[in-house]
Amino acid sequence: MGARGRRSAADIATPPVRLVAPDIPAELPAPPWYLSPAMQQWWRDVVRDYALDPHHLRLLEAAADSWDRMVEARTVLAREGLTVTTKSGTKRHPCADIERDSRLAFARLVRELDLDCPPPQEQAGWRPPAIRSNRRR
Repeated sequence: MGARGRRSAADIATPPVRLVAPDIPAELPAPPWYLSPAMQQWWRDVVRDYALDPHHLRLLEAAADSWDRMVEARTVLAREGLTVTTKSGTKRHPCADIERDSRLAFARLVRELDLDCPPPQEQAGWRPPAIRSNRRR
């Protein structure tokens, strides 16, 4: 049974409750199983904080994989040294190249994902950058 009498000013001024869709999907994509625990956590943080399209998830996977490969090469270099001895003499360890290439790949992929870009400034006469930020907030 409803309330009797006149409605108060507070009841009239209060808008009805509206349900809206959340900004963040209910279920975020899980990180690939083969990534290291540190990169799986980074994946979760990035997916939570940024609005990524499916092709961005591929770039994120490649970036995390590049980081893991760089860390693995660095571990081998720390254990075996920067040079190897072959029949023809001493040469640079192949893992030095792997580490360098993986570091460059990671930096380029993160730049492509635009994960470190500050939010755009709203100003008169301002034009947005060529790469739009993926930041959720």
